[in-house]
Amino acid sequence: MIDPVMMNESSSSSSSSSNCSHLFVRHGICFACKKKVSCVHGREFGYLFSGLRLSHEAVSFTKHLTTLVSVYGRKKLHLVLDLDHTLIHSMKTSNLSKAEKYLIKEEKSGSRKDLRKYNNRLVKFRPFVEEFLKEANKLFTMTAYTKGGSTYGQAVVRMIDPNKIYFGDRIITRKESPDLKTLDLVLADERGIVIVDNTLNVWPHHKRNLLEITSYFYFKNDGKNMMRSRLSYAERKSDESRTKRALVNLLKFLKEVHNGFFTCGLEEELDFKDVRYLIKGPLKPHGC
Repeated sequence: MIDPVMMNESSSSSSSSSNCSHLFVRHGICFACKKKVSCVHGREFGYLFSGLRLSHEAVSFTKHLTTLVSVYGRKKLHLVLDLDHTLIHSMKTSNLSKAEKYLIKEEKSGSRKDLRKYNNRLVKFRPFVEEFLKEANKLFTMTAYTKGGSTYGQAVVRMIDPNKIYFGDRIITRKESPDLKTLDLVLADERGIVIVDNTLNVWPHHKRNLLEITSYFYFKNDGKNMMRSRLSYAERKSDESRTKRALVNLLKFLKEVHNGFFTCGLEEELDFKDVRYLIKGPLKPHGC
C-alpha cells in the first residue's frame, strides 16, 4: 500500500497553494497545501485511513504506482477475498439446530482453533484457511471484501489474521460498499488483481478478474443453504473432505496464475501483463 503522505510530498513540490489539485484530502484538509477543502471530487478510502479521500487523478496514479511497486519490487499480485461462505461461515447461536448446540460448549472451552464467537454468532473457519493465507501472502497483497457490516468484517478478519500480517487494514465492508462490489475501492490496477468470491452477481463490472469458489456451509439453518434437508457438517461432526477442500485447490490455481504472470517473457513485458488473460473469468477452477 502506497503512503498518501509520501505521494503528496512529491506532488506538493510542484504545487503552490493557489494551484494545488488537492489530490489527497483527510478530514477536509489537503495533505499538500494544508488548506481546508470543502468539495473534493473523487472517492473516499476511509477503510485505509480515517477521513481519507482521493481525487480521481490520485486514485489512478496510486493504483498504477502500487501495481508497479508490487510487480517489480515484490513480485506480488493483488488478491481480493470474500469472507462469508468463502473463508468462513457464521451463524447466530439462536439459529443453531438442536444437534449443533454442542458447538457452544466447544467454543467456550477453547478446544477448537477453527471456531470463534463474535457477539451472538459462532464463526467457523473454512478448512485450510490458515495455511491458505500463509501461502497466498507470499504471492499476493490481500484485501478482504465483505457485504457484512464494518464491525463484523473487522472482527472476522482479526480472527483469521490477528497480527495484521495478511490483510493489514485492507478490509472493505458494507460501510464503504453498500451495494455491489467494485475494484474501484482497491488501490491497484485491475490487470494485477484476482478476485475470489462465492457470489458472481455482486461483481457485475469485474467478472474477468473473478474466480468462483463453492459456498462453504458448516451450519444448517442458513437462508442461502439449499440443502437444509441434509445433515450439516456441524451436525455430522465432520467437515470438507481433504480431497475436496476448496482452498487447497484454489491455492494451486493461484500459484499457476502467479507463475504464468511472472515467468513468461522478459521482465520489461510485465508492464503489459494482465491476469485477466490468464484467468479468463468468471471461472470456477477445478476442485473449487
